[in-house]
Amino acid sequence: MQAFRPGWAADALGAPEPIQGWLFDSGSLTRRLTLASAHRFNVTPLHEGWQTLRDDECQALGLATGSEGWVREVFLRGRGEAWVFARSVAGREALQADNFALAALGNRSLGELLFNDTAFVRRPIEVCHYPRPWLPRAVAREGLWARRSRFDRGAFSVLVMEVFLPALWQALAAPEENPGCT
Repeated sequence: MQAFRPGWAADALGAPEPIQGWLFDSGSLTRRLTLASAHRFNVTPLHEGWQTLRDDECQALGLATGSEGWVREVFLRGRGEAWVFARSVAGREALQADNFALAALGNRSLGELLFNDTAFVRRPIEVCHYPRPWLPRAVAREGLWARRSRFDRGAFSVLVMEVFLPALWQALAAPEENPGCT
């Protein structure tokens, strides 16, 4: 699994302007997807549990390579379609010391919690083409744009990564079926 090394960067060279607008939007993705879906937004959990974090995740969180953490993978859905694949990770020691309820979210949005807690500080957004083998089989494609950023609250950090799926771009291209979305 570690053979893939996404080239996380501060820019999205070659990405069309509308995609860059989504990649670098510093607001809540949950709120933006809720509006784009005319309030038909939901979260579908795919996997949650303790596991060894990927090398790029350990580096982003300032952890030793091979550290264990809590991993949460979900689909963010609009109008019943998977629009975003999200993977959120936090190191074990920091998570247990902070007692953040990452494991208890269920079908609630992590973004909602992060943006409603003013103690969290968002670090800069990084983007890349996400490795196809790291995506769920149902949505695995080459060249999908992803973004990630770290949210810090004191000594606790959570890394949030989001891959924008083709169904989102298709929905945005059909405004007559998607009122209120621009």
